[in-house]
Amino acid sequence: MLNKRVSLNMNVKDLIEVDPEKMSGTPVFTGTRVPINHLFDYLKAGDSLDVFLTDFPTVKREQALGVIDLMRERLLTEHETAA
Repeated sequence: MLNKRVSLNMNVKDLIEVDPEKMSGTPVFTGTRVPINHLFDYLKAGDSLDVFLTDFPTVKREQALGVIDLMRERLLTEHETAA
């Protein structure tokens, strides 16, 4: 699976950066000023990942897929722990 490969090759610091000097500490894609929240806003609105990447060309596909995979893994882990 592509998402597993992305997850194995990238760590959280490759994906997400939190710096009080950048965007007031809002989590952004590493090396950009693009808030992680924008990705989820696009997906929630029904836009595709390709539309998001076109609108934010500084975000790499691998970063976006890695964040989606990271959130999926966290959600599933939390669900298993709660069950």
